[in-house]
Amino acid sequence: MRFARYFLTVPTFLLATACSVLAPPSVTPGESEATVISRLGKPTGVYQDGSDRLLEYRTNPGGQNTWMVRVGPNGAKSIEQVLTVEKFATIRPGQDKKEDVLRKVGAPYETSYLRFPDLTVWTYMYLENGAWDSLMHVHFDNTGTVKMLMNAPDLWRRPVAGGHGN
Repeated sequence: MRFARYFLTVPTFLLATACSVLAPPSVTPGESEATVISRLGKPTGVYQDGSDRLLEYRTNPGGQNTWMVRVGPNGAKSIEQVLTVEKFATIRPGQDKKEDVLRKVGAPYETSYLRFPDLTVWTYMYLENGAWDSLMHVHFDNTGTVKMLMNAPDLWRRPVAGGHGN
C-alpha cells in the first residue's frame, strides 16, 4: 500500500509543480512592494523608472518568461510578461541604452561579445507569438547604445537540432 500511495502522489506533485511554474504570478493593484515580495519572493532585478520601481522576476535559466511588476508610490500598478515581440519592438536602435533595455525586458539569459565588429550581445529566450521557441539578440556598441536587434529560432529547444529540447 505504501508503494502505491508513493506513486500516486508523485504525478500529483509533478502536476502541481508544473502548474505553479506555468501559471503567471498576479498582483493586486495598490498592494505594497513588501507584500508583493513576500508573496512572489525576492525579485531577480529591481529597476527605477521615474517614480516607479520595476520588480523583475526572470524564469531563467531556460525560461521564456520575465515578469515585471510596476510599483508606484501608491503600491502595485501592474504585472506584465515582457519577453514578447511587442515589447522587443519598443527597443529603439541608436537611442536606447542598456539601462533602457533592462527597464523594458529585464536582464538577459546570456551575454556574449563579438570581437569584430566590437559589440556586446544580450540574448533573451522567449516564446514568439506563443508558438515558436526563439532568441532575441540585442547588440550594443561600446558606448552601451543599442545598435540592432536580431531574432532567431532557438535551435536548442528543437528536437531535430539535438539540443536540450530532446
